Amino acid sequence: MCGIVGYIGHQQAADFLIEGLRRLEYRGYDSSGVVFNNGGRFSITKTAGRIDDLAAKLHEAPIRGTIGLGHTRWATHGPATDENAHPHVGGKNIVALVHNGVIENFRALKEQLAERGYYCKSSTDTEVIAQLVAYELDLRGVPAESASAADEYAPLVEAVQAALSQLRGTYGLAMVFRDWPDVIVAARLGSPLVIGIGNDEHYLASDGSPLVGRTNRIVYLADHELAVITSQSIRVVHRDEGHVRHSETVLEIDPTQVELGGFPHYMLKEIFEQPETVTAAVRGRLNRDEATAVFGGLNLTPHQLRAIDRIVLTACGTSWHAAMVGEYLIEAFARIPVEVEYASELRYRNPPMTPSTLLFAITQSGETIDTLAALREMKRKGHPTLAICNVVGSTIAREADGGVYLHAGPEIGVASTKAYTSQCVVMSMLALYFGRMHHLSFEAGLRIIDELTELPRHVEEALDTNDDARRIAAKYASCDNFLYLGRQYNFPTALEGALKLKEISYIHAEGYPAAEMKHGPIALVDEHTPSVFIVPQGGVYHKVISNMEEIKARGGPVIAIVDKDDSHAVELADDVIRVPAVAEFLQPIVTAVPLQLLAYHAAILRGCDVDKPRNLAKSVTVE
Repeated sequence: MCGIVGYIGHQQAADFLIEGLRRLEYRGYDSSGVVFNNGGRFSITKTAGRIDDLAAKLHEAPIRGTIGLGHTRWATHGPATDENAHPHVGGKNIVALVHNGVIENFRALKEQLAERGYYCKSSTDTEVIAQLVAYELDLRGVPAESASAADEYAPLVEAVQAALSQLRGTYGLAMVFRDWPDVIVAARLGSPLVIGIGNDEHYLASDGSPLVGRTNRIVYLADHELAVITSQSIRVVHRDEGHVRHSETVLEIDPTQVELGGFPHYMLKEIFEQPETVTAAVRGRLNRDEATAVFGGLNLTPHQLRAIDRIVLTACGTSWHAAMVGEYLIEAFARIPVEVEYASELRYRNPPMTPSTLLFAITQSGETIDTLAALREMKRKGHPTLAICNVVGSTIAREADGGVYLHAGPEIGVASTKAYTSQCVVMSMLALYFGRMHHLSFEAGLRIIDELTELPRHVEEALDTNDDARRIAAKYASCDNFLYLGRQYNFPTALEGALKLKEISYIHAEGYPAAEMKHGPIALVDEHTPSVFIVPQGGVYHKVISNMEEIKARGGPVIAIVDKDDSHAVELADDVIRVPAVAEFLQPIVTAVPLQLLAYHAAILRGCDVDKPRNLAKSVTVE
């Protein structure tokens, strides 16, 4: 969840570290810090709070240095204090490091280290790693000058690997050393790290966004790999295989994608990018000649895919809601049984699954630890695994047997918007793809393609609801509870709308199938609890209208998301947002837009930080 940056080269490191941390602040913003290594002497500045607080400290007391590490924290162990902020040092200031992940056995290690005279000052799990590395270095007592010229860093690598072998949990680590003042060591197990290659300089980051504008040549570290990074070279060592050749890849992020572009917040920018991201999701993937979708990266033959008799969709958070949309779609179009599983539960379950069960892991970042663990567990049991992912080169994308990229571009706002609608679009195309493999007719396939082709225009129209969303948010922003209600395809939309409101405005909200209200939740209805009904025209339209009548009969305010030409629901609703009329299977995408805008404006009116909501981080890489 935390963000890591590093630099080693011939330029002053401070500017890159601060700029990089700002781009990674969505990964955590409880505290931050930097360390510079000037010839084996560490200069450390850290503080609780946002990156701006750290930048202010560095402005008041500038630090020069061409080797440095930076960190922005999402607290797991210990509160957000200056003392708990990274970097942490070990021993007699012989190592300084930053860490993303969770060390599960840190308490036992902390006790062992204390018995050896290595004491932790903070309440974090990270400081244990620093003390453990220091202990292993001291144990060997090998200063840099006595190392073999053939491999001068071998003693260092040996000590770090000895420390890592004792850790239980996940880590992305970056370290600098007193006795090796011209090197950064990075190591990874479960938490991503990317190395950027420059001219006589190298960069390090938790993901590619800090490297944009600096370099487009990158190296992804894999689990159990350790990198020895100097200004001139990168050497990668695997725990089991020894020295391995690292492969370069191209960082494909446009600089404009990580800039605000005139918007006040990334969330609003990303909401308004959805016509383009929906277009990108369908581009090149619709084949009218065969009336089907085309996917180049599934890496399973049509024969293998046709033999699939059950699909499991696994995800977390917003991606789980997209998976629910996928369940409705695939079962309707392809008649294949689908189950949606929380990845955090699936990783520890042992559900009965046939050899012809296919797993889809759905994730924006491609690094969500629970989703990754669920995918690995299913792979271990021999099931084919595919990923629906937004980040090229991410761990889940690399470990799955194949998959589909969203091509939505970087999503920086913590609350997912454009990635969610892109996931729903991909699910629609997968439903078409599997449907055409089974019983879906050519004509039905063409109709679906026609609807998908028109979808970007409809999403563009849905953005015109911005003013209505702002007006309604102003009316209800002081309420403490909301209910979100929909049926069939729009039940997942209700869940997603409620989640958006909770995430960024801190208003308690719950989503339900509209018909389930009378089985308990209707007890919550009063004049201070608005109910948001997602009620576009469709097969259950009149059923939802009846549910709306039940709320009105009990004095509850009703906000209705309806088709533009609706004349019935508007007579019941206190407030109405009109969206373009689309086929039922695409309603979750079009209706999601005003719900995103409603949450955004409610959060603004309540004075919340919409891009960095409290207690949340974008990429959940800890369990």
